[in-house]
Amino acid sequence: MKAYWISLYTEIKDQDNLRKYGESAVPIIKRFGGKPVVRGGKLKDYSGDKILRTVIWEFPSYNEAISCHESKDYLKAWSYAEQTTKRHMFIVEGINTE
Repeated sequence: MKAYWISLYTEIKDQDNLRKYGESAVPIIKRFGGKPVVRGGKLKDYSGDKILRTVIWEFPSYNEAISCHESKDYLKAWSYAEQTTKRHMFIVEGINTE
């Protein structure tokens, strides 16, 4: 079953650091089979923390999503934004719709 990275950004102190992270992370994520589903866009929130940005990536499997996030290449890419960005990030397995 497919899996999804869901990142809900609550604080972005440095757009340049976030840009560097994105430029570095996207090729790594795609190498693990990740496909972008949501990267920014309009957002209307109704409750909870104020979300500044939402990013969702679809992966072929839960294991691929975990392997990507735990890879040293991805962790190096995240280091660009880690100190200036706060997010709720989680990986969730999808459901079989057939």
